[in-house]
Amino acid sequence: MPSYMHFGEADLLRIRFAISPLWETQDAVRTLKRPARHGYHLPWLRRIRQAAEGLDLTALWLLMPWRGHSPDFLGPPPIGPAASFEEEIAAVRGADPEAAGEDLARSLSCTPGAAESPQGRALLDDPGRAVHTLADTLERAWHALVEPEWPRLRALLEADVAFHTRRLAQGGIEGLFADLHPRLRWADGTLTLATPFDHVRVLDGQGLMLMPSVFCWPDVVTGFEPPWQPTLAYPARGIGALWAGPAGPAPEALAHLLGDRRAAVLLALDEPAGTSTLAQLLDLAPSSVSAHLSVLRDAGLLTSRRAGHQVLYERTPLGIALAVSQPGAP
Repeated sequence: MPSYMHFGEADLLRIRFAISPLWETQDAVRTLKRPARHGYHLPWLRRIRQAAEGLDLTALWLLMPWRGHSPDFLGPPPIGPAASFEEEIAAVRGADPEAAGEDLARSLSCTPGAAESPQGRALLDDPGRAVHTLADTLERAWHALVEPEWPRLRALLEADVAFHTRRLAQGGIEGLFADLHPRLRWADGTLTLATPFDHVRVLDGQGLMLMPSVFCWPDVVTGFEPPWQPTLAYPARGIGALWAGPAGPAPEALAHLLGDRRAAVLLALDEPAGTSTLAQLLDLAPSSVSAHLSVLRDAGLLTSRRAGHQVLYERTPLGIALAVSQPGAP
């Protein structure tokens, strides 16, 4: 059963990208409850195990059915391309209690017995209080589960946005959606997503917000109803290497040419990345990585560009040729 999003001419001009720390927090909580998602995130799960044990996430989990509706007001489309968690959680706290109550009831109805459970009844009896209680829980989850890793996560998400922005510029709408996710298909002004339910959304000039996510793999998530901005969340590129430890030694020939650490920096740039991400990946001080990046850029092996809060570096054609010519290089 498919989900359809129908585009008009105005919608094609209003496709844009955003990153949401609130959405990542929601989906980090969801990932804790879904073992099928754990494979990519085992190092993270080990790191946050103790912090997670100190959180009571049962109310949030009750609103995350295996199939069906999760409340839109708890994980709304981003309010801007680079909104902070503080801005987003403030919007959650400002949710209209009546609308939130309807959202909660719809979500609870997707899990047999959830609305009649003591916790479900408490949520439905006082939606205004439920909004603030759930927002408090999300805020605690942010600080415990996501905030310590946010520089690394944000770097990966911004690199994904940069990649797909180039795809859009080079190949248009068809090129953008061709490799966003295998379950997506673009044809005749309609984006079709293979889903276990039928859903039709006419974008009606609002355009589409595209939101890469670290924790939503393997899912693609859509279905926000009016008045919410039409949004599609998809797995970000490169999550398989997100939690990788320090890279191994560079090939000997490249290390002789550039030095061990400078060669390691060049080889680590399979995807665009910022200084903090490379420092964590290579177990080096950010100041050291920054110095190596400057030398490599001055030598014509890297280029740099600003993306949101940071500068992203990627290999030039010369840098690519030098990296891939090494035995054992990626």
